[in-house]
Amino acid sequence: MDQRSMYSSASQPSVLQTNKVLRNTYMLLAMTLAFSAVCAGIAMAVGISPMMSLVMTIGAFITLFVVQKKADSASGIYWVFAFTGLMGASLGYTLNFYLGVAGPGLIMEALGATALVFFALSGYALTTKKDFSFMGGFLVVGLVVVLVAAIANIFFAVPAVSLAISAAIVFIMSGFILFDTSRIIHGGETNYIRATVSLYLNIYNLFTAILHLLGAFGSDD
Repeated sequence: MDQRSMYSSASQPSVLQTNKVLRNTYMLLAMTLAFSAVCAGIAMAVGISPMMSLVMTIGAFITLFVVQKKADSASGIYWVFAFTGLMGASLGYTLNFYLGVAGPGLIMEALGATALVFFALSGYALTTKKDFSFMGGFLVVGLVVVLVAAIANIFFAVPAVSLAISAAIVFIMSGFILFDTSRIIHGGETNYIRATVSLYLNIYNLFTAILHLLGAFGSDD
């Protein structure tokens, strides 16, 4: 009886810690996504150029390294907002392009599909509590293959390959949502700033890939 209570009290802190990381992660994720959307809206209103979009993307990835270094300190929060703000603003040109081609309906469809996929997969991982850590190696390999294919397609510019890459990104990011959520649940990630950045990037890449797919198929109608 004493042993059982000892084990339960020993496991209690880890459960509380996991719940705290989950709560902080989803709270910060919601705030950074909202901030990112505001920055994207401002960039659209200003009419950001492709070159400026590229500069902001490069700036965001430089900031990402700072986020990783500052993740254990209070200043990490500010760097997360700097990173997600730059990522959101860099989308301004792309969103304006699709807005001009297909109107706001396409962007809303992409947002809706992204939210549906994220909530469904996160909900599944949280409900089943299944450990998806085994997927890590496959997802990284898939990401490398997609990255190489994307770089190659810059020179060949084959539309069918571009669509295949976007479809692959949708599947890979879906896998990463399961993987990253599972890591938080099972204590593999205890830093909510790093957890937020991981989930943010999954959602960001998922959204852009879905937007590309919907834009391509919508333009064929």
